Amino acid sequence: MIFELVGTVLAGLAAALLVFAVRRYAPERIPNWLIPIAAGLAMIVATISSEYGWYARTADQLPEGVVVAQTVEESAVYRPWTYLVPLTTRFVAVDRAGAKTHPDFPGQRIVDLHFYGRWQPVQSIPVLFDCTRDRSVVIARGTEFDGDGAIADPEWEDMPPDDPVLRAACGEA
Repeated sequence: MIFELVGTVLAGLAAALLVFAVRRYAPERIPNWLIPIAAGLAMIVATISSEYGWYARTADQLPEGVVVAQTVEESAVYRPWTYLVPLTTRFVAVDRAGAKTHPDFPGQRIVDLHFYGRWQPVQSIPVLFDCTRDRSVVIARGTEFDGDGAIADPEWEDMPPDDPVLRAACGEA
């Protein structure tokens, strides 16, 4: 966050210095008030560029075997340009490389879901997916397992067959 603030301030300073330098050589053509206007516009453009670039930068840094399953795009009144091009502010990544299976339940797998959000810490939770029946259950702390290594009395949540997180966890995306 501090790097983005510094980058925004530097963009404003660079634009102001550029207009100031041009004004020194052509003072009668460029008004004095254009210096702060250029600085402000450069800072706005730098901020918007940083906001729109966040998703691509973050997704590119995911480790091998972690795939993006779903993104959340938002528009906001205080960001009117997002009505033209919505801004990706959150996404869910599935750690397929770390998936665990049980020999007695071949259609089920446990994967870690990583929830990324702009200006928020990454949250990770393990989830058991039943790929044959299109359902899932979150493995919370204190989850009890029976003697066979299966979850004792899971509270399954049905999922649509085309759910992108389910498809990614089951290796079909």
